Amino acid sequence: MRSVVLKAFEQIQKTGKMKLFKSYKREYADGEQKRDFLYVKDAMDMTLFFLDNPDACGIFNIGSGAASTWNCLANAIFKAMGRKPDIEYIDMPKDLKEKYQYFTQANLAKLRKAGYKGKITPWKMRSAIMCKIT
Repeated sequence: MRSVVLKAFEQIQKTGKMKLFKSYKREYADGEQKRDFLYVKDAMDMTLFFLDNPDACGIFNIGSGAASTWNCLANAIFKAMGRKPDIEYIDMPKDLKEKYQYFTQANLAKLRKAGYKGKITPWKMRSAIMCKIT
């Protein structure tokens, strides 16, 4: 599965804009749905923790533990590309409308209890890294 950032980057390169789903819940404005976006190096560190600690077994959440909005992610990608943000809010597919998760945030308690002590890259730093990469 390709990353959201790569898909957005290609979409912006091709069309100059990024498409996000409209919100269908009053408590969330368009693009203000939240996800726990995880920096790939943090995901790698968490995964390697399990390789080095085979006694830590079971189902674990990995993530940043902090939710950010789609708008925030989109703006960081536009900034990284040196472009003015142009976000188009599109209708959500009908089959997804009732199943769509408006908020996800990893609970890292079990991971920490298993002994993972790694630092998680803060959002500001992750978005700054994106700006340096492009």
